[in-house]
Amino acid sequence: MKPVFKYIFLSVLVIAVAGFFIFAISEKKTEEQKYRELFSRDYRILVPPLPSAMDFAGEKVPLDRYYVRESLDREITAVTFMHSSTIMMFKRANRWFPVIEPILKKNHIPDDFKYLVVAESNLSNAVSGAGAEGFWQFVKPTGIKYGLEITEEVDERYNVEKATQAACDFFRDSYEIFKSWTMVAASFNRGTEGVSKAIQNQNETCYYDLYFVEETSRYVYRILAMKELYLHPGKYGFFLRQADFYPQIPVTTVTVDTPVTDLAVFAAKMKITYRMLRELNPWIRRYNLPNKSGKTYQILLPNGGMPGISNLYRNIPESKIFFHDSLSPDRIH
Repeated sequence: MKPVFKYIFLSVLVIAVAGFFIFAISEKKTEEQKYRELFSRDYRILVPPLPSAMDFAGEKVPLDRYYVRESLDREITAVTFMHSSTIMMFKRANRWFPVIEPILKKNHIPDDFKYLVVAESNLSNAVSGAGAEGFWQFVKPTGIKYGLEITEEVDERYNVEKATQAACDFFRDSYEIFKSWTMVAASFNRGTEGVSKAIQNQNETCYYDLYFVEETSRYVYRILAMKELYLHPGKYGFFLRQADFYPQIPVTTVTVDTPVTDLAVFAAKMKITYRMLRELNPWIRRYNLPNKSGKTYQILLPNGGMPGISNLYRNIPESKIFFHDSLSPDRIH
C-alpha cells in the first residue's frame, strides 16, 4: 500500500472511531437529558395549603398572628409528608374513634380532644422514653392519680376505655383551672403546674401568645394539623377507599372476679389464642391475673371466637369510592 493511501486509510479510520465515540457520548447525554427532563416534568412536591380559619373545641385559632400561622404551617407540612404515619391515622381512627367519641361526649369533653390522642400516640399503645404509655400516654403517677391500676400484672393505661375516662377526668380538672379548652390541651402535655407558671411569669392567658418549651409550643398545632387532615384528606393528597380502613372488631365481654393462674389455659377455654386475648386486652401484662383483692375485670373476647375474627375482612367491599373532604360515610363523593 502506497504511503499516501495508507495515510488516507488511517485518517478515515481515526475519524470513524472518533465519530463512533462522539455518537456514543452524545447518545448517552441524550438519554441522561431525557431522564432528567422526565424527572423535572413528572416529580412534584407541592406546598400544602393552610386553612383560612380554624378552631379547637370552638375556640378560634388567631391565624392573623404570623407566629401562629407559621407554627400551624410547620405541623401541617410535617403531617402531610409523614405519609405512612398519617395513613395509619386514617386506618386506625375508623376502629378507635367510635370507642373514644362516646366517652368524650358522656363526660362533656369537646369532640376535638380525640385528635389529642392521635397527636399523643397515633392511636397505638406507644411507649415513650419518659415512661408515658398507652393511647393517652399517661406517666405512672398521673395514671394512678386518675384511677388507673398500674401493676406488673395489670396496666390500665393500655385499656382504651378506662384510659379515655381518666383523660376526661384530667380535662375537667384542668378546665376548672384555665377555663380554656386550648389551655387544657396544652396542660396535658406540660402539666397544669407548668402551664400555670407560664401564665404567672408572662402575664398572659392565651396559649397562642405564651412562650413554652418547643414540645409544648408545637403540641396544640400538631393536634390542629391532625384535625385538619382528618377532616379534609383529599385537600392534602390522601385518597382512601372504604376498604382501606381497619374495621371495628365485634366483641363480647366476660367478667372475671377471681384469680386466673394461667391465662393461656383461660384463652383456650374461651376458644381463642393467648395472642388474641392480649390483642383485645393489652392491659393484661403477664401470663396470670393474681387478683388478690377480688376486683372485677371485664375481659374482651371476639364474637364467634377465632372463626369470627377470621371473617373480619370478608364482608368489606373493595370499593373504588374515595373519601375526599371528610371520612364520614355520609359524605362519600
